[in-house]
Amino acid sequence: MKSNEIRDVFLHFFKEKKHLILPSFSLVPQNDPTLLLIGAGMAPLKPYFTGEKQPPSRRVATCQKCVRTPDLEKVGLTARHATFFEMLGNFSFGDYFKEEAIVWAWELMTQGYGFPEERLYASIYQDDDESFVIWHNIIGLPESKIFRLGKDDNFWEIGTGPCGPCSEIYFDRGPAYSCGRENCTVGCDCDRYLEVWNLVFTQFNKEPDGSYTPLKQKNIDTGAGLERLAVALQGVSSLFEIDTVRLLLDYFAGEAGALYGEDEKKDVSLRVITDHLRSVTFMTADGIMPANEGRGYVLRRILRRAVRHGKLLGLEAPFLYKAVPLLVELMGDTYPELVRNSAFIIGVTRREEERFRDTLGQGMELLEKLAVSLREKKMTVMPGKDAFKLYDTFGFPLDLTREIMAEKGFIIDEDGFTEALEEQRTRARAALAQAREEGGNADLWSPLMSVEETPFLGYETMEAAARVLAIISREGDSFVRQEKSSGGDEVYILLDRTPFYAEKGGQVGDTGEIHWDGGTAAVTATLAGPGGEILHRVTIKKGSISQGAIVQACVDRQRRQAVARNHTATHLLHKALKEVLGDHVNQAGSLVAPERLRFDFTHIASLSTDELSSIEALVNDAVLRNYVVEPFVSSLQEAMQMGAVALFDEKYGEKVRVVRVGDFSLELCGGTHVASTGEIGMVKILHEGGVGTGLRRIEALTGTGAYRYLCCNDQLLKEAASLLKTTPDSLVPRLNELLDSQKELQRRVKNLQQQIGLARVESLLEHVDHTPGVPVLSVKVDAQDAETLRVYLDKLREGMKSGVILLGSVTDGKVLFAAAVTDDLVKKGLHAGKLMAEVARITGGGGGGRPDMAQAGGKDTQKLNQALAIVPELVRAQQQASKNN
Repeated sequence: MKSNEIRDVFLHFFKEKKHLILPSFSLVPQNDPTLLLIGAGMAPLKPYFTGEKQPPSRRVATCQKCVRTPDLEKVGLTARHATFFEMLGNFSFGDYFKEEAIVWAWELMTQGYGFPEERLYASIYQDDDESFVIWHNIIGLPESKIFRLGKDDNFWEIGTGPCGPCSEIYFDRGPAYSCGRENCTVGCDCDRYLEVWNLVFTQFNKEPDGSYTPLKQKNIDTGAGLERLAVALQGVSSLFEIDTVRLLLDYFAGEAGALYGEDEKKDVSLRVITDHLRSVTFMTADGIMPANEGRGYVLRRILRRAVRHGKLLGLEAPFLYKAVPLLVELMGDTYPELVRNSAFIIGVTRREEERFRDTLGQGMELLEKLAVSLREKKMTVMPGKDAFKLYDTFGFPLDLTREIMAEKGFIIDEDGFTEALEEQRTRARAALAQAREEGGNADLWSPLMSVEETPFLGYETMEAAARVLAIISREGDSFVRQEKSSGGDEVYILLDRTPFYAEKGGQVGDTGEIHWDGGTAAVTATLAGPGGEILHRVTIKKGSISQGAIVQACVDRQRRQAVARNHTATHLLHKALKEVLGDHVNQAGSLVAPERLRFDFTHIASLSTDELSSIEALVNDAVLRNYVVEPFVSSLQEAMQMGAVALFDEKYGEKVRVVRVGDFSLELCGGTHVASTGEIGMVKILHEGGVGTGLRRIEALTGTGAYRYLCCNDQLLKEAASLLKTTPDSLVPRLNELLDSQKELQRRVKNLQQQIGLARVESLLEHVDHTPGVPVLSVKVDAQDAETLRVYLDKLREGMKSGVILLGSVTDGKVLFAAAVTDDLVKKGLHAGKLMAEVARITGGGGGGRPDMAQAGGKDTQKLNQALAIVPELVRAQQQASKNN
């Protein structure tokens, strides 16, 4: 049975059992700080198990893509370890429990997949008598085939969250896979008894302190590894030989000129790169980019380990990215994100490969030297500082260095590595703290520890009455509360409610004024606190203000509207980028200010002029269509089902604010926006450029800012046209005409200069040196470029008939050389290229060429005369060497 059929049979079976079939969730966990990556089928469903969220159905089944890396260094060394896998699972959220889970699993295993009953076994948690009764009395499994195992084997938990006892189904692969021990049975760590399905009865929640509390509802969480099922059903020896994976492995074997199964060292490397390509491809498809921390570093570690094993196979050039299309072909029907983002995946993978290959050779060379040094010193432990240098300078993840050194018989002082890493982080934190201190950023929020979240009224109004809850001022390096503040003071005011938007989500905070009876304060910034507090940084312009005062808070309407134009424009821009470049584009940061917008996004290459034009056209088309901008509140689940775009790593609550722009855009967003896109006026892209690996940035203007920019450009165009005595629409043809004329004049000037120079060059024949035994002319000349130098060289060669010529010139602060040896002397063993290499080296340059003609460059103009002076001696040396040969 093929892998795709195994997946389809599972999902169809549980659809018949009234389960809702959900597509695989992203590998990036949503609202779960305990996980870097999704490593289990139930991980994305944790809120449903805990009762935190309402599931879309009480019965769900999925095929979830997963990545796990705790055993990264074992991948390739064994036939069972992998970083990427697919987990089939059926789940019950307070609906059915143990009996149905066990009965249905047995039915699918024996009838759906056709496993012979006599080769199936079950294990249960040692104290789970209920499961024993189901297996023995209902399924009819003999007691001898039901194994009670301890917590390490049959109690499932991963991090904090839902957990509980489990029952596992094993398939006996036969004596050929046995370890040979007499007590080899279920639970043995050999390959004979293969665990293919784990039924977890989630009854508890593991708390952060390690304790277990009963869940409000009993749940079922099962996981059947698709690859393990395929191993059993296809009768192969390992997951690397199942249909979909073996095709990838054979591809890499062909690229490396290897045959799988002939050389165990090569087999290890083939397994590594085959598995790692799967993880790299799926992680990148979900928007994860190589980085030095977090899940981006997990991706980088996996990819760089694969690159190193490719090098062991003799694959020197980037190779992983070339296999992405094959993987997309194999799995794209099930995971459409692979198809949508294939070009992006290829680009990211190739660039990361190229980046690491630049340092891989240097790092390996250093490792070899370290190994030699350690052997000479009869040491077996590599100092941690050396491992850190490889990490910090050459980009070697610690586990990669550990693996390489283990192959050479060494271990790493990992405590020393951690110490060096922590020292670097401490220095970085100290520098950051100093920068903050110099910038005056002391702990502003400490005086407000017990204050509740400030109600925000700014979506509905830009003016509101409010009461002053607190006044905060700075005293030295700290902030303190005070009862009253007077004219001229700069303080922070907390209101019981406010129409002022606080800076967050890339949108700048509002400014405006606060008025009260007898006084006015200018609001210069609005800040968001960690608990939802909103502080107004103000300068008291008139009167004094006290805690408890009633005030009128007034937002600068014109500025807010300018910010709103730019914020809505970022939504239009995000959608247009996805339309033009692909679904891999995701927002990676933004700045929404009144005067401009900045939008960072994931993409691997600079945008072409045509792409930028298409994006700008799409955005302005949306503006002209005057779409209604409709913000509304929804549950997170409903918003995602509607297709709303969310930001990676952003934490969302159960209720979210969604901004719909007609039928053009739908995003989760808490910012302020225009009522309809026509209010934006226009959008003008100013600049696009790179800001990091796989990150691009667009800067743009809207509304009056865009209008002023275009007016300014129009005026410049008119002034330029006036200077060139033409009209703006004829400016380009006029410029081309002038440029052509300039090129013709430059050509004439150059010809005249060469003619003048040639007249002077003929006089140089008077300086020919005959002392080396053949005519040698080695002089400095004035030549504006290499072409002119070659013209002079040809002229002198005609005049000398026989001899060696080497000319030097200084042009644009650099040294240029040209040399020639006549044919009669070439036959006697003289070589212009070898002569040139010696001369150019003196000026810090290099070059060479043929025996009769050579050219080179140099850096040190001060040494030009010294270089020319040694030419006769070098000619003598070449003659002598020729005679000796």
